Amino acid sequence: MRILYNSRKEEYKTPFGTLVPEEVCVLHLRIPRDVQASIVELIVEDAQGERAASFAFAWDGEADGYDSFKCDFSLRERGLYFYWFRIHGNNGPFRLFRQGDGTNMEEGDKWQLSVVPEERKAPEACMGAVIYQIFPDRFCRLGDCDTTDKLRPFTLREDWGGQPRYLPDENGEVLCNDFFGGNFRGITSRLDYLRSLGVTILYLNPICMAFSNHRYDTCDYRRPDPLLGTEDDFRALCREAHRRGMRVIVDGVYSHTGSRSVYFDREGRFGNGACSGESSPYYKWYTFRSFPDDYDCWWNFPTLPNVNELEPSYVDFIIENEDSVIAYWLGLGADGFRLDVVDELPDEFVLRFHRRLRALKPDALLIGEVWEDASNKTAYDVHRRYFVDRELSSTMNYPWQKAIIAFCKGYDGGEALGEVVMTIAENYPPDVLHCMMNLLGSHDTMRILTELAGDFDGDRAYQAGVVLSPEQRALGGKRLRMASFLQYTLPGSPSIYYGDEAGMEGCKDPFCRGCFPWGNEDAALQAHYRRLGALKRAEPALRCGSVEVLEAGDGRFVFARRLHRETLMCYVNRSELAMPLSDGKLCYDDGVETVEGKPVLRPGGCACVRV
Repeated sequence: MRILYNSRKEEYKTPFGTLVPEEVCVLHLRIPRDVQASIVELIVEDAQGERAASFAFAWDGEADGYDSFKCDFSLRERGLYFYWFRIHGNNGPFRLFRQGDGTNMEEGDKWQLSVVPEERKAPEACMGAVIYQIFPDRFCRLGDCDTTDKLRPFTLREDWGGQPRYLPDENGEVLCNDFFGGNFRGITSRLDYLRSLGVTILYLNPICMAFSNHRYDTCDYRRPDPLLGTEDDFRALCREAHRRGMRVIVDGVYSHTGSRSVYFDREGRFGNGACSGESSPYYKWYTFRSFPDDYDCWWNFPTLPNVNELEPSYVDFIIENEDSVIAYWLGLGADGFRLDVVDELPDEFVLRFHRRLRALKPDALLIGEVWEDASNKTAYDVHRRYFVDRELSSTMNYPWQKAIIAFCKGYDGGEALGEVVMTIAENYPPDVLHCMMNLLGSHDTMRILTELAGDFDGDRAYQAGVVLSPEQRALGGKRLRMASFLQYTLPGSPSIYYGDEAGMEGCKDPFCRGCFPWGNEDAALQAHYRRLGALKRAEPALRCGSVEVLEAGDGRFVFARRLHRETLMCYVNRSELAMPLSDGKLCYDDGVETVEGKPVLRPGGCACVRV
């Protein structure tokens, strides 16, 4: 008989997941009677492993050969904590740790417990939203592009849908300076299409003036890139999006600028950048090891000089000034930001950014790019405080993305997916969980259809030539239907990377950044995404209900979403056998049939049942 404790079950811990300061948490342990436990203690440690508190359990009865012990406790200070138990039994004291969903003596992991404040909670209107991510140069072009002030050299291509350039030039550089001319007016012209998908949030990759087509090398934070259009064009986009019930989120790139920027100006185009000398108002933004050619830069790319984010003049420029960068974009109509490489921004900078953002727009959304579990992330030897200090509204949910892909490709029977789903649900504040950016693909990953169709590792020359066969497309499409069902029915905000719903293919950057195939879309796949969007919109439990994984293994994955008295059962069958469904009303049916009067889910199918 083992000692029984499972932090994810109400009979052992309430409430589930995170706490707020001074909220009472109740724990129950069931210890076999032959242990003869006399003293049971809860030991709480901070993120550095130092003891923060200890609490005594009280005996609470016995049944079925177990003694039950109960502990009511609360923690006053916000923070990331870990806990374990010390038990005194008939053979002396021992420690109890976590092993999977159970316990183990002396060896194992500690349980995580975050205490998060109430302020700056994620906006309710963004919970369970449908996000659509757009790489602006490649989504839609409408009208001519004004190239007057475009940073040179560049190429404006006329072959919409052509392969993005990836080969180095005669100097051995990949400049990313070929453009297809996607613009704000093009996006605006397609808003009704996006609304038909159920989209409620548009997330735009960088739109500030820049040299490259990806625009992560910002050249002017308070000016749209000329090829995208004017301030009035962006205002019109936001205005028309708002009319259709959509919010607009823009990419914020604040760990570095472009070397050609107004602020650094390595080539002397603007005349007052940091490279002009110490008299420049931007000189202190950067760290020169040997002026002007040797400087700190992002991942050693000389075109991306790092900024000193806590330099007061930089903080004022981006955040605090009346005409700050935040205020500028909100003033044009934006509804929030996604922070690029937020792990490389100091906590103080991110916290001040969020405070200022919410002061200017109380329901603004701030998403952070985090590739791991953001609740316990350590970056550059610092435990990040994204949630315990309410620095972010949500993050990109790469942990679920990786787990969903592994399950749908058959690398995992479902056990790992179930563990990752419940770990994130337990570790994240509920409001954050329901606003998570649940992505399958992005500008930094292989197109999801290609990813799910097979394994295409290789150099750029190899990836440039990858085109899916009809058999590979069929396999990728079948898996994508399962993956997207999980994406939409698990907690959070499903995020479509532009064109994934239209069947776009492509390996990694830059091949995942092709042009939207207007006129050549996969209509069946688009219809599938419209059904999922309608399902998310129609079912409150899918937008902000709790989650519990009920079955995970052998290719079967079943979980419940509960809100108030409503329960939705969600099923994915990747096995080779039909699986039974609960009796109830089918809310979503992809592969359900009736056998001997009972509903069953065929292999490869997905279903959602209200019980």
